[in-house]
Amino acid sequence: MTRAFLFPGQGSQKVGMGKELADAFASAREVFQEVDDALSQKLSKLMWEGPDEDLLLTENAQPAIMAASIAIVRVLERDMGLDVAKHAYLVAGHSLGEYSALCAVGAFTLADTARLLKIRGQAMQSAVPVGEGGMTALIGADIEQAEEVAEEAASTGGICVVANDNAPGQVVISGTLDALARAAEIAKAKGIKRALPLAVSAPFHCPLMQPAAQRMAEALAGVTIRPLSLPVLANVTAKEASDPDHVRRLLVEQVTGRVRWRESILALRGLTVDTTVEFGGGKVLTGMVKRIDKELASITLDSPADLEAFGKGL
Repeated sequence: MTRAFLFPGQGSQKVGMGKELADAFASAREVFQEVDDALSQKLSKLMWEGPDEDLLLTENAQPAIMAASIAIVRVLERDMGLDVAKHAYLVAGHSLGEYSALCAVGAFTLADTARLLKIRGQAMQSAVPVGEGGMTALIGADIEQAEEVAEEAASTGGICVVANDNAPGQVVISGTLDALARAAEIAKAKGIKRALPLAVSAPFHCPLMQPAAQRMAEALAGVTIRPLSLPVLANVTAKEASDPDHVRRLLVEQVTGRVRWRESILALRGLTVDTTVEFGGGKVLTGMVKRIDKELASITLDSPADLEAFGKGL
């Protein structure tokens, strides 16, 4: 069995996340406490008790999702004998999940990861005034259709690009609201099943995020990226990366660049990976993996029982 360890992105947050793990394992409680201390914020209380609208805020959701993922990694390492470098071939994460993946392979400390994601969330939220940009899922569209829609919508003004190539029939475009409105009409004319505006606070992964990319370049310049114990399959290239300086550049590009998740999963077979393991996230990534490559085996880790079962198979 050759595994890729996968880490979820925004949208997988929910009130109560990580609570079962914290109740069951001291090593999970330590992760949540370390993140709380790094942020000088009771993020764990927000994760477990809400309110939901505060957890949904990008600056809270991003470090919260990471903390839940890394708590699973730590429990498996401390209590069940996981060695990430030995038990996986590479790691990958969806958008903010790339930071979780890099933390898991030792590139960032947990405290640095939490602080970077807090900054990232704040920077992405403030990059574009509320009401000027958004994101739309093109349900039933393939990547070529989505690219045509985005290009046509932007040809008469505004910005519209493919932001997330998640899976066949699930492509997300991002940009200015005027261009997205045109894109919805163009998609309908092309017979695309549905153009669904997403409940997001900003137009992520598009050129409008350039101010956030600049802010992340500054933040990442002040953080040590240590040697990776395994390569990361980078969002913006769908290729392996392991050099710290290269990883730093890719993380800056990722803010405005496309999340090439479909391409990343398709690349796994050529890298001899036959099994994906999702660390938290309630099977969001696993669902995408099954749509992209039905031959890949998939494991999801969320509950203490999931971790016990996985640990026995290491």
